[in-house]
Amino acid sequence: MTITHITAIPVIVPMHPDTVNSPEYDQPPAAGKRDAAQGQLAYDATASQGTGPHAMGGLLSDFDDLVKFILRVETDDGVVGVGETFRAASWASIQRNRAALIGCDPRRLDLRALPFPYDRAYIGFEVALYDLLGRAFGVPVHHLLGGRCRDRVRVDYWTGQRTPEDIARIARDAVAKGFTGLKFKCALEDPNVERVQAIHDAVGHRLALNLDPNERFYRPAETIRLARRLDGYNIAMFESPVPQWNIDWYVRLRRMLSIPVAFHIHLPYGGTERHLITAIKRDAVDYVNISGGVSAFIRMATVCDMAGIPVWHGSEVDLGILDMAAVHAAAAMPNCTLGSDLIGNFLREDDLIVDPIRFEGEWAQVPTGPGLGVELDDTAVRRYAVGEWR
Repeated sequence: MTITHITAIPVIVPMHPDTVNSPEYDQPPAAGKRDAAQGQLAYDATASQGTGPHAMGGLLSDFDDLVKFILRVETDDGVVGVGETFRAASWASIQRNRAALIGCDPRRLDLRALPFPYDRAYIGFEVALYDLLGRAFGVPVHHLLGGRCRDRVRVDYWTGQRTPEDIARIARDAVAKGFTGLKFKCALEDPNVERVQAIHDAVGHRLALNLDPNERFYRPAETIRLARRLDGYNIAMFESPVPQWNIDWYVRLRRMLSIPVAFHIHLPYGGTERHLITAIKRDAVDYVNISGGVSAFIRMATVCDMAGIPVWHGSEVDLGILDMAAVHAAAAMPNCTLGSDLIGNFLREDDLIVDPIRFEGEWAQVPTGPGLGVELDDTAVRRYAVGEWR
């Protein structure tokens, strides 16, 4: 079996209207801009400032306007695997990775360490190869990861920065869909107590809340004051409340808060596995949000499992291929028991796969067919393509 051809299709799939921020929190246009002729994203230095888990910075209000690539990896015996990159993957990375794989036997590749750098294009090729090999061997991807621990994966609902009135509406929608957890973006300056009160007034304690400020609670003192004001509400955790480089601050927060504290490790955003190990050794976190790739998720979730730490699978509000890859990975880890961020098919105009992930309330069902268990919707791909298919 030899890889003979890899097609890369640049796409932009917008979010449904009013699914991210309230208008009051929409940020200025990001530095990113499309180059449809090249099918790539160019962005200036301001788009990559920072070193935290969300280091691309300032893109929440328009991240859906950034290019993704859909990949088709084909072999000489007719087996095809599909993949999806993170947003803002570069065309140069696509070309480099394709050149490294053409002519290879995919059965001889080490999927834990593919022969190119770990950047925003990496995961697209990794997922395509897992899908291809699953199809070739006639087994689902979770079988290649050691087998599934469960036949369904819990998912939390998600939204951006909202006014209290808007987030109450989102909470009612989440409960109506059968969710029991809601993650929302925030900052210290926001009316967070008013938001939480509005959610409580709308749905009571039926939603456990993950406040995710992307390190914008800034310092332990401010975080502790906010936590005290939220006493009595159904707060599941603070995710990345303060800068993650300062492990001492997380140790302090765990000692002083009754609200659990979570870390977010996302490799393409600058997170490292050693950073995770340091946090575990220092007893600095209750939970960990892991994203950045299939093999990396399994590796880091295994470390957390040995330390007795529950995890969930993060995302970038992706399309159907990446979300389904995450379903397989989450199903393969016994400690992936928290609500994962696999919500893109509710929020995007299209997921670009023929049959969407099947949900029963908050539970994503794990497919049992070969590979990822998805088929690319070529009609939808053509509709959202923004450049040449190469």
